[in-house]
Amino acid sequence: MTARKLILASASPARLELLKQAGFDPHVLVSGVDEDAVTAADPGELARVLAEAKAAAVAGRPEAEGALVIGCDSVLELDGEALGKPADAEEAVARWKAMRGRSGVLQTGHCLIDTASGQRISATASTTVHFGEPSDAEIAAYVATGEPLHVAGAFTLDGRAAPFVDGIAGDHGNVIGLSLPLFRRLLGELGLSVTELWV
Repeated sequence: MTARKLILASASPARLELLKQAGFDPHVLVSGVDEDAVTAADPGELARVLAEAKAAAVAGRPEAEGALVIGCDSVLELDGEALGKPADAEEAVARWKAMRGRSGVLQTGHCLIDTASGQRISATASTTVHFGEPSDAEIAAYVATGEPLHVAGAFTLDGRAAPFVDGIAGDHGNVIGLSLPLFRRLLGELGLSVTELWV
């Protein structure tokens, strides 16, 4: 039996790699959603609404017909604020100086759409991140790599920021960009099993 076609509505190489490592072979279609135009009551809701917008934009395309579409979006919640990708290096430095020695919550919204049945479901996964205390020089060197400009919260666990994160409470994949346990539960609510999508 051929596995259902899975489409990842995200340009994130980290999300793609997570899915591949877990036995899936998703096609990638980038949504083109204007993230700055989306607002919500709180960071967790914002992440979910953005994920829904991305999944819906891709699910409506002809090449997504009959496929399962997964859309995700991550924000870091710090002091009740939703922090996405920093606008520039200066903002990334300021962000890291504000985060060091503290904890934030990485919120990742997930939306799964079955284009064959029209069913859709969404939820947000939350993981607490405990930041270490990198020096000003370490922060400057990290920001100079350019990595924090491309990721929510100006850090990632699967890159150069890993030594600056003392620990997490929750799913590490969620911090990287996609919670595989939540993905499994969402599939289950649509009557599907992850094993049906393995390739």
